[in-house]
Amino acid sequence: MQEVASLLLTIELDKPQPIALGGERYQVKQGCHLTCLVEGLPVWTHARVLKEIGTDEDGRRRIEVLIGALTMQEWGIRPVPDEERLDMSHYPKEFIEFLEVGNN
Repeated sequence: MQEVASLLLTIELDKPQPIALGGERYQVKQGCHLTCLVEGLPVWTHARVLKEIGTDEDGRRRIEVLIGALTMQEWGIRPVPDEERLDMSHYPKEFIEFLEVGNN
């Protein structure tokens, strides 16, 4: 992940954030905004920077970026494990924001 983060603007966190990933514990000290393509569709999110994430379940390929459940939910990304693919049919076609309008 640090190689990917070197291409992005990173920020130092006020205090280290503890996380657990793959049975390991880390103290995250940097964050960044990540913009990427998932199945050809743009996705942007905040990310935590780790020195190394690890390898895939076969130990063959290094994992450079790991997208979490909250980002997947926000962008309508659904894993289809039996087919080893992602379902992008719920990817948002438009974004709607709700604003609270007060009485003047």
